[in-house]
Amino acid sequence: MFYYLLKYVVLGPLLRLSFRPVIEGTEHIPTDGAAIVAGNHLSFSDHFLMPAIIRRRITFLAKAEYFTGPGVKGRLTAAFFRSAGQIPVDRSGKEAGQAAIREGLGVLSKGELLGIYPEGTRSHDGRLYKGKVGVAVMAIRAGVPVVPCAMVGTFEIQPPGKVVPRIKQVTIRFGEPLDFSRYAGLEDEKAAIRAVTDEIMYAILGLSGQEYVDEYASKAKAAQQAEHPGKFPRLRR
Repeated sequence: MFYYLLKYVVLGPLLRLSFRPVIEGTEHIPTDGAAIVAGNHLSFSDHFLMPAIIRRRITFLAKAEYFTGPGVKGRLTAAFFRSAGQIPVDRSGKEAGQAAIREGLGVLSKGELLGIYPEGTRSHDGRLYKGKVGVAVMAIRAGVPVVPCAMVGTFEIQPPGKVVPRIKQVTIRFGEPLDFSRYAGLEDEKAAIRAVTDEIMYAILGLSGQEYVDEYASKAKAAQQAEHPGKFPRLRR
């Protein structure tokens, strides 16, 4: 109930009025049945803008830090994400990745929409980074289509470190669903899941027009912080 109150009464109308999003390709989102919506991740605002314009409820795998923050702000953030039905994911190792896959498959087994950012973290410089293979494992194992999504302009309104977003029009694009049924049974094959992940990322790239970097975003962030200590103190995973 809280989710639909936010989406249709409080937050959704406010976001549409403030950012006047240009929405393209919503006809590609299945009207029923399980599917994965895989998007680029440029801004904290992505968490709100994309779900606000999709008719169906969508559940995201959200980083665990959103549920464990200190102080009043942390408690409010955690309460919001829990009330919105988002699932906390620990990203601290291989076992954590397996747990995220199990949670995602649980959502898909109910015939629902699952939202995921294959990069695993927000882009710190607006470029599109190499995708992690969890999205491919879930798509193959669940036998569901993947709808690529591109957020355009959200980095400019709220780059990492900016708390209050600028009020500026953004674009949200959805591409045609990608069918990976030809990979059925190959979710444990490294070459197969890498190929599926790359196909998803290139579909996102085609929609977003970003520069692509064949490196994991988390690794690129760490290298940048090591090279310029103190210059990027607020870059977060």
